[in-house]
Parts: sequence; structure tokens; C-alpha cells
Amino acid sequence: MITNNPCLHQMKTKFEGLFEESLIDEICKVGKLQKVDEYTELISIGESISHIPLIVSGSLKVMTEDKNGEELLLYFLELGDTCAMTLKCCSGQTKSTIMAMTEEPTEIIFIPVEHMDQWMVKFRSWRDFVLSSYNTRMNEMLEAIDSLAFYNMEERLTKYLYDRAARLKNNIINITHLQIANDLHSSRVVISRLMKKLEKAGKLKQYRNKISMLVHQE
Repeated sequence: MITNNPCLHQMKTKFEGLFEESLIDEICKVGKLQKVDEYTELISIGESISHIPLIVSGSLKVMTEDKNGEELLLYFLELGDTCAMTLKCCSGQTKSTIMAMTEEPTEIIFIPVEHMDQWMVKFRSWRDFVLSSYNTRMNEMLEAIDSLAFYNMEERLTKYLYDRAARLKNNIINITHLQIANDLHSSRVVISRLMKKLEKAGKLKQYRNKISMLVHQE
């Protein structure tokens, strides 16, 4: 359940370079800060969207489903990000076409959707933020589609691991082969085989539910 948090004003410094002060004040006034555990589903497919998520810390994984009900990874959200697909659903008053899950303990400011259109007119920084979010997320989705269409699974796996390490700013990745397989729309057996190949090539070291990346991607 989303609850008001008196510490929300302490989050102001996180967005000083993103929004003007008057918009930050309104975000602090109407937004609700929630601390969420890792692997918590926040948005489901078919759900009505009542709040826009703004990431304060941590990260979210945004996915959709194919016609067979299989999950497809679209993009990740981090500090200062919001979900373009959520914005689209709010503006069109349609049901969610995505699901979003925390990747790690995450703090999120939830903003009631009725403020979105008001702020688009009132605040230039909010308008720029929304348009930039659409553009960034669209490029990431196109990159995901390109990866599915033009890269073999080993190349996709390698890119996925390096991108994840870069996003976390840590060469240690806490993840299972099954989680990777789900993200890459593959099977655990295939991922396990390729992980052994990458380990033999000296690109990573495997531990129980943990991976250490050993070299940087060129």
C-alpha cells in the first residue's frame, strides 16, 4: 500500500538537475514515496493505471507478453526515469500493456495521473521530461527488437550481462540462469550452456546465483 512519507522532501536534491524548483515542490506535495522490496510486481498487464512512477533509487524491469503469454523484456528504469508505456496508458486512458517489477530494493515516488496533463502545460521541464522519456524508451524497445532479430543468443547474453553490470555499476550480478532465460526469452538449459562457454573464454566467473564479470565489453 502506498503511504505518505514525511521524508519525501529529502528527495528534492535527487531531482534538482531534472526539474525546476516549483515542480519539485509540487511533486513533494502530491507524490507518495514508497520503498519496495526486490522482485515486487508493481504494474500488471490489463491493470488500470492511477499513478505515474518516478524512480528515486534502485531499478525496475519492464516487460510485456507475446501472443503465447511468454514474457519479453523491454527496458529497465533507474534514478530519475519513468515508464513511457505508463505515460501512454495514462494519456490514452487505456489498460496497461506492460508489467513492471523491481530488480532490487527500490524507492519510487508515485504521482497521481491527473497531474500529468496539468504539468505538461504548466512546467516546461515536465514536458521535456515526458517527451525525452518517450524517446529514450522507444529507442530501448527498438534496440530490444533488433537484438531479437539480428543477434544470436550468445551475443544477446553477452550484451545483456555487460549492460546489466554497467547499469548496476558493479561487476557482481546476483541472478540465476532461469531469470536470465526469462529475460532473454530462452531456456535455462541454453543459458547454462552459453554461460559455461563465456566462463571458459574468461569473460566471467560463476558462483551460486551470482556472476562476476571479468573483462569489459569492447
